[in-house]
Amino acid sequence: MVGVSELHEMYEEMVTARHYEERLQEEYLDGKQPAFDISAGPIPGELHLAAGHEASGAGVCQHLRDDDTVTAPHRPHHIAIAKGVDLKRMTAEIFGRETGLSKGKGGHMHLFDPDVNFACSGIIAEGCPPAIGAGLAAKKRNTDSVAVAFLGEGAIDQGAFLESLNMAAVHDLPVVFVVEDNDWAISMPKERVTDVENGAQRAGGFDLPGARVDVDDAVSIYDAAKEAVGRARDGNGPTLLEVQVHRRMGHFMGDPESYRPDEDKAAAEQRDSIERLAEDLRAHGVEDTTIQESRERAHERVEEAIEWAKDQPEPDPADAHDDVFSNPPSGVTESDPSAEVTGGDD
Repeated sequence: MVGVSELHEMYEEMVTARHYEERLQEEYLDGKQPAFDISAGPIPGELHLAAGHEASGAGVCQHLRDDDTVTAPHRPHHIAIAKGVDLKRMTAEIFGRETGLSKGKGGHMHLFDPDVNFACSGIIAEGCPPAIGAGLAAKKRNTDSVAVAFLGEGAIDQGAFLESLNMAAVHDLPVVFVVEDNDWAISMPKERVTDVENGAQRAGGFDLPGARVDVDDAVSIYDAAKEAVGRARDGNGPTLLEVQVHRRMGHFMGDPESYRPDEDKAAAEQRDSIERLAEDLRAHGVEDTTIQESRERAHERVEEAIEWAKDQPEPDPADAHDDVFSNPPSGVTESDPSAEVTGGDD
């Protein structure tokens, strides 16, 4: 059973994640209105925010350690916060600054923090194969580390996901697949792109355990993840877990959501997992003043990270080719076994 201290920790993580997304939305839209210009403003390019997904990251990552691996999809910030990714350096990366996690070159969909074994990608279901690799490595090293791959419900028909389920089952790997079901696969409702209402049923085809959390609730997700992570850590193989979340913003910033009925947006607003968790805290005797202090700490942490990131230097264009694979030197072909091809300034 979840304790008060864990409830409190999850609550603060979730409030941090929600405020972070709301503030990034404000920063992102600066300079992009009234005529939306994706290249303008302090955060150019696309931005996918996860307001409404907070319970998933907090409930699952509560059971993880720094040496456990997490891979996240293109909507990653809530998971990164729950896994313990450095908030300042993550924010600097999103703003394209030199002190970012990847020196400002990766952006928000390609965050990487080896200190806590976290990575994400903009490619649908791409995090599943690396999670399989991490699980296989843990098994071969005879450690009890686990790997968790987060993905959206729109990704459960992808080959990378299904092949990863198969490999995890065949090799009995310590991997947990967490499907975040927010009802929408970009602009398509779930029922129009997937033939099963319960994505956890995909587990049956690979003879591995599957479970679904039908309510957008951090405690319910915590309980389901405890069993799944515990099974993996004890050497009893993989689990497919689908959890209900909701999407409070568009698929990406600038998305007019003209495809989405107003009543669906209103229903999502009513399914606020943060307020639900606040009620759980009150039921455990936590006073409103203590809850408010948690909210204030979370907001202060976010504001500090954003101000710090905006104050960081932009990368030097001369360093654009550093830390990347380069083409072979002039006159050398890739088939030349005597050639030494490295990353660098070539």
